[in-house]
Amino acid sequence: MTSNNSPQSYQKGRVGLLGTKYLISVANMDRAVEFYRDVIGLDVQVFSPYWSELTHGTATVALHGGGDGSFAETGLSFTVKDISEACREIIKGGGSVRSEPEDRGDEGIYLAFVTDTENNGIMISQVKESEPEN
Repeated sequence: MTSNNSPQSYQKGRVGLLGTKYLISVANMDRAVEFYRDVIGLDVQVFSPYWSELTHGTATVALHGGGDGSFAETGLSFTVKDISEACREIIKGGGSVRSEPEDRGDEGIYLAFVTDTENNGIMISQVKESEPEN
């Protein structure tokens, strides 16, 4: 490990891990970037018709053009302050709610399954500090 502030100074593991990107395919890059930027709240770092990267903190969601709009479960999950409001905003932003928020018991969260504008399945969760609003 190096001692300066370059990205290489944060290497981890034997592979020299520098970061993580979560890749999903999209059919319409403009629409997808708008959804993840304006609805989900990610910051655009890179934009092109074929490849875009959006971030929140150290998390990066990379959008790859060329998707065909077929449903794909991604495993991507976002934690939000108010899951009911998030579901309403996802619908207003062109996505859909596949499964309304449910109490996951001892997992300590409320969880909803939603779909983005590109037909990618994602999860939205809320930590059970308070009841979700209706």
